[in-house]
Amino acid sequence: MLVVMRSDATIRDAQRVAAAIERRGLTAKVTPGQERSTVGVIGTGPLTELARAVNALPGVERVVPISRPYKLASREFCPPSTVIDLGNVRIGGPEFVVIAGPCAVESREQVLLTARRVAAAGATVLRGGAFKPRTSPYAFQGLGHKGLRLLEEGRRECGLPIVTEVMEPGQVAAVARTADILQIGARNMQNFPLLKEVGLAKQPVLLKRGLSATIEEWLMAAEYIMNEGNDEVMLCERGIRTFEPATRNTLDLSAIPLVKQLTHLPIIADPSHGTGHRNLVEPMALAAAAAGADGLIVEVHPDPDAALSDGAQSLSLDGFSHLMRSLKPILAAIGRPLAVCSAERALLASA
Repeated sequence: MLVVMRSDATIRDAQRVAAAIERRGLTAKVTPGQERSTVGVIGTGPLTELARAVNALPGVERVVPISRPYKLASREFCPPSTVIDLGNVRIGGPEFVVIAGPCAVESREQVLLTARRVAAAGATVLRGGAFKPRTSPYAFQGLGHKGLRLLEEGRRECGLPIVTEVMEPGQVAAVARTADILQIGARNMQNFPLLKEVGLAKQPVLLKRGLSATIEEWLMAAEYIMNEGNDEVMLCERGIRTFEPATRNTLDLSAIPLVKQLTHLPIIADPSHGTGHRNLVEPMALAAAAAGADGLIVEVHPDPDAALSDGAQSLSLDGFSHLMRSLKPILAAIGRPLAVCSAERALLASA
């Protein structure tokens, strides 16, 4: 249920409504707006009776039922788009964000070279896997805590915030000390203890869509995180498993504008996992930008053919630079500037 306040209602009026809701054992969330505030109601109970009582309170314009099973993630519940502020870059606002880096952290040289080159080409966040969930137990599983230290070094050198995957609840605290964004991989989208733990961490989360997950299941996974008090969730469309074997996954471009209608959360597209083929990454990245994604997450490696993980879908350093040049006219056509982090602004100002 959503309580919409009148345009002349004060924030104190909204807070009084929230207090009345919470006295009935439910949770209330006040969202100030430019024209009017709203108060979201979370929980179960006699909502018809509550709606009548709330409608009589000063400043209330109307009470709107929320039809979606996900409440906190619903745009009905929170009409303004969420913008996640990382300090030197904002995700979900008017600027388009590009996250880039290796699938897996392999060595100091690999991380630093990649970090320098993707930053120079215009990436605003550095990605890299320290802990790697792999289909085969014999495949490279990542460098673990050593990989986290190498990512930290890349951040210090290039000024880019870090996103890296966390695989289990016991890893969250350690990874959160390094990462600016905690990534939940596709295989863990419905790992509910992990979702609750990253919700408690109060740190931005990149939630990848599960291999065969419906959009509703994906948004319900986001709800688990938000229900623990963490509103800073961004969604990642990374392709779903279909009958088509020609690509690794089927990148669901229609999900991007649909999700933008259903939720206020930012959405990032992953054309690397979405296709599994290096030569398909750029066209699908451009299509995702045109479809309304808030950004991209792209795998980049200095020598893709020698990569220990996902080399077939990783762009070379030059390939990533080409993608960034190709992206600019698409963004110009849709009136969306490319994000530049504060560290990059400082470098541009001194050049």
